Amino acid sequence: MSEAEQLVARTRDAFQTGKTKDVSWRLNQLKQLHKMLTENEPAIIEAEEKDLRKTAFETVITEISIARCETAHAINHLKNWVKPTYPSKTLVQTMDGIYVKPEPYGVVLIIGAWNYPTLLLVAPLVGAIAAGNCAVLKTSEVAEHTAKVMTELIPKYLDKECFPVYNGAVPETTELLKQKFDYIFFTGNPMVGKIVMQAAAKHLTPVTLELGGKSPVYLHKKSDAKLAASRIAWGKLINLGQTCVAPDYIMCDSEIKEDFVKALCDVIIERFGKDPQKSKDLPRLINDRQFNRLKGLLDKTPKEKIVFGGQTDEADKYIAPTIVNNCTMEDALMSDELFGPIFPIMEVNGKEEAVATINKLEKPLALYVFSNEPQVVDYVLSNTSSGGVTVNDTILHMTGTNVPFGGVGTSGTGSYHGKYSFDTFSHHRTVCYRKQNLEALLQSRYPPYTDTNLSRNKFLIEEKPGAGSCCMQ
Repeated sequence: MSEAEQLVARTRDAFQTGKTKDVSWRLNQLKQLHKMLTENEPAIIEAEEKDLRKTAFETVITEISIARCETAHAINHLKNWVKPTYPSKTLVQTMDGIYVKPEPYGVVLIIGAWNYPTLLLVAPLVGAIAAGNCAVLKTSEVAEHTAKVMTELIPKYLDKECFPVYNGAVPETTELLKQKFDYIFFTGNPMVGKIVMQAAAKHLTPVTLELGGKSPVYLHKKSDAKLAASRIAWGKLINLGQTCVAPDYIMCDSEIKEDFVKALCDVIIERFGKDPQKSKDLPRLINDRQFNRLKGLLDKTPKEKIVFGGQTDEADKYIAPTIVNNCTMEDALMSDELFGPIFPIMEVNGKEEAVATINKLEKPLALYVFSNEPQVVDYVLSNTSSGGVTVNDTILHMTGTNVPFGGVGTSGTGSYHGKYSFDTFSHHRTVCYRKQNLEALLQSRYPPYTDTNLSRNKFLIEEKPGAGSCCMQ
C-alpha cells in the first residue's frame, strides 16, 4: 500500500469508530481549532510573511480573524444545526413521522491553496468537523512555511487519527487523488479543478470546487470616481492581487474613465508611496513562476497603454501596481485570470456594452458594480451570472458567515461559510417513520390493480396546479 492509501485507510478506521458523530466531541475539536488559531497567531504571521511577505495586518484581517469567526460561529450554532428538520407532510404522509437528518459523509479530502494558506485550509475544515467527518488535509506545498506550521500545529490540537495532514507536490497529490473519499473540497484554479473532478468521478465522489476567473468591475458614469478608485484599489492590492475574487479588469463609462484613472494613480501613491516597492504594506508574489507569468503579460502589452507602474524586480518577486489604460479584449491581459497587481481598464459605452463584455467570458467568481442608480445595478445583475456580487465595493460578499460563498460554471461549484459549510459536508438523509398498523388503509396500492384504486391513489398523491399546496403543516 502507498503512503496515501495507508493514510486514508487509517482515517477511515477512525471514522468507523463513530466518535465523530458525538456532538460534544465535535464541539471540543472546534474549540481546539479556535485555540490553535489564537495561541499561534505570531507563528502563523511569521510563516505567511516568509511565504508572501504579508503584513501582520493582512494575515490577521484576511485569514486568522475570518477563520476564528468561522470556528466560533460553528461552536455557537452547532447544536441547532445538527437537529433534524421536520417538513410539512403530504396527504400520503399524514400518519407518518417524516424528518430530514444531517449526517456526515465520512472521510473527506480538503485541498488548500497557497494564496491564503491558513484560511483556505481551516475554513472548510470547520464545516467538515461540524458535520462530523474525518478529514485528510492537503496543505499547499507552494506556501511551504505556512504548510510546515500547519503540519506541526494541527496534530497538537486536533485528533491525529481523524485529521491527518498530508504534504507533497504534484506526484503526492496525484497519488492521494487516486484514493476513494466520501467528499472532496478543493480550492485552486480551474485547470487543476478539472483534474480533481476527473479523479472524483472515478469513485462518483461529490465535490466542491472553489476556483476563480476574471472578476469584472463595471464603473457607471453616475459614480464617485475617487470612492470607486479607493475601494477597487483596496480589493485589488490585498495580497498583491493574489486573491480569487480580486477585481480583474475594470470597464468604465467614457464620461468617468479619465477621472477614475487619475484617482486610481493618486490612491496607490497615497497608500504605498511614489515607489511602492519600498512600502512595508505591499506583499510579494509567491514564487518565480507567478512573477514570470505576469511579467510575460506586461511584456506583451503596448508600452503606451501602461500609464502607471510597470516596474518589475525578479529577485524581489515584485511587480509594481500597474495601470493599463484603453485595454481591449484582444490584449494579452484579457486572456486569463491575472492574479496580480495589474489594473486593465477598458472603455465601454454604457451598461449594455459592459454586460455584453462580461457575457463573452466564462462566468466569474465575483462581479462588482459601481453606480448610484439602482436601475443600472438591477440591469447588470439581471443580465449576468456570477458566483457573487458586491455593489459599490469589493470582496465583501464573501466575508460573512451568514451567506454562501462559491462559484458558478468554470468559477466553481458548491459553496460554503457558516451553516453553508455544515450543509456542504453533510448528507441530508430523509427518514419516513411508519408504524406497523393501519394496513387496511393501504390496500388500494396493492395488486390486483383497479380503476377505483388508481383514482384513489391519484387523489392522494397528486398536487393540483393553482389549488394550493398538498402539504399540511
